[in-house]
Amino acid sequence: MNKLIECVPNISEGRNMNTINSITEVIEKCDGVRLLNVDPGKATNRTVITFIGEPEPVLEAAYQLISKSKELIDMSSHKGEHPRMGAVDVCPLVPISNITMEETVVYAHKLSERVGKELGIPVYCYERAAKKKERVNLADCRSGEYEGLQKKISTKNWKPDYGPNNFNSSVEKSGATAIAARDFLIAYNVNINTTSTRRANSIAFDLREAGRIKREGGKLNGKILKDKKGNVLRESGHFKNLKGIGWYIEEYGIAQISYNLTNINTTPLHEVFDKTCERAQIRGLRVTGSELIGLVPKKVLIDAGKYFLVKQKRSLAIPDKDIIHIAIKSLGLDELSKFNPNERIIEYLIKTNDSPLAKMTITDFANETSSESPAPGGGSIAAYCGVLGSALATMVANLSAHKRGWDDRWEFFSKWGEKGIGYQNQLLDLVDRDTHAFNGIMNAYLLPKENTKQLAIRNEEIQKATKNAINIPFEIMKTSFNSFEVIMKMAEEGNPNSISDVGVAMHCARAAIMGAFLNVKINCKDLEDKNYVKKILKSAKIIIDKTNLLEVRISKIVEEKL
Repeated sequence: MNKLIECVPNISEGRNMNTINSITEVIEKCDGVRLLNVDPGKATNRTVITFIGEPEPVLEAAYQLISKSKELIDMSSHKGEHPRMGAVDVCPLVPISNITMEETVVYAHKLSERVGKELGIPVYCYERAAKKKERVNLADCRSGEYEGLQKKISTKNWKPDYGPNNFNSSVEKSGATAIAARDFLIAYNVNINTTSTRRANSIAFDLREAGRIKREGGKLNGKILKDKKGNVLRESGHFKNLKGIGWYIEEYGIAQISYNLTNINTTPLHEVFDKTCERAQIRGLRVTGSELIGLVPKKVLIDAGKYFLVKQKRSLAIPDKDIIHIAIKSLGLDELSKFNPNERIIEYLIKTNDSPLAKMTITDFANETSSESPAPGGGSIAAYCGVLGSALATMVANLSAHKRGWDDRWEFFSKWGEKGIGYQNQLLDLVDRDTHAFNGIMNAYLLPKENTKQLAIRNEEIQKATKNAINIPFEIMKTSFNSFEVIMKMAEEGNPNSISDVGVAMHCARAAIMGAFLNVKINCKDLEDKNYVKKILKSAKIIIDKTNLLEVRISKIVEEKL
């Protein structure tokens, strides 16, 4: 599988779209990378750009972006709310898939060296790419910002890791760039119903890991307290892996708290939002909404949506899009501008269209099935029967969770509903996988057979594809059978008004199992490995026998409650 890294450069231009477009165009011209998102900020005069690809193309695109930014942005005249020190202020590399952090560090240093040597830009390496422990934190690297750069780069302690350490005319225009290898970072702003930067800062200090400086008597104007070695003492904030600062955004007429979440596993976004609401309320303030800068992993909004659903004592067994909708509304992500999940969730932007059947309307799916094409066939239809069975069982769980007088049981039904929607999603995936398996056999038969070697390769590929075409419907059988646990539980304890739906769910699941079994058997005829055939048919027969027993039990319960 391909190695993928993400690059998230922040350029010091958020107002001139001609300049922004000229810079992003160089990314689009680079083969092997995909531009995912461009997020300009007028007030901060800063644009967050996100692109992804294999390491070497990403490094080339990053270099071209830094080069173009140096050409078009003059830092000597730049003004903006966000801390910055260069035309490309930061350029972090983030490992996405099939690549380690250690490998990403090597690429970060490679890019830094080229930028410093060929473009003459001072470069500081931070986070995991830091060459000195004092440079791990971006805030330390950027201290003094552009205005303090002339003095900073000439000092021994802050000599750049790469590039010049003198403030020549080229550096005066470009400023310095910070390059990193880091984990996924979320840039997140929370909106407060105040114009006071000081009050926004006070909330940020409550929450951020660095906390606030300790002062004598706990007073804001008190003497700064130090330890015996002269180090400033600090009172730690509530969250680890959280950075934060307050500022006033003239464009919106409100103060914001700007957070960076550097580890979403230890510090979930929704907890930061809720704690911000709590600390604001203590000060007589109110959070009005929030905004995400750039892209976000799907998990962040799913976790947030589930968090707020639990607070509402609502079932979690709903489609991802509905959970994400709850997250957007609960976090107020659409207060300042429309939040489109398809444009802001990274998984949605990089997904491929490898599930064409599952994405069809039911009418198109039916028409495709009835066409002259042999696929989708019985296996895909069997899988979809299983989808419908699981979906109906999940529906009963959700209706039960919301039944008047059953409020104390919502969590019980929610957990069963989550199981049901899990089986539903697995079977939905198998709808297309079965068709892919059939196409795999057809493709294997099309391989050349002009000599002995080609015949051997062709036969090997046919057998491999045939075994896959057996395994997929067998997986349909197993998953559909597993869904019976939810159907049975809903028959026994679900909303009695939905008992007929339970019965239909049972028949759909049984149809899926029996239909998939036919596909297992027909493909077994062509497999040369007869020991494997014997084993798979034995396992399938056990599922059939257990299904028949469950059908009798569930049918009895359904009939008694009708």
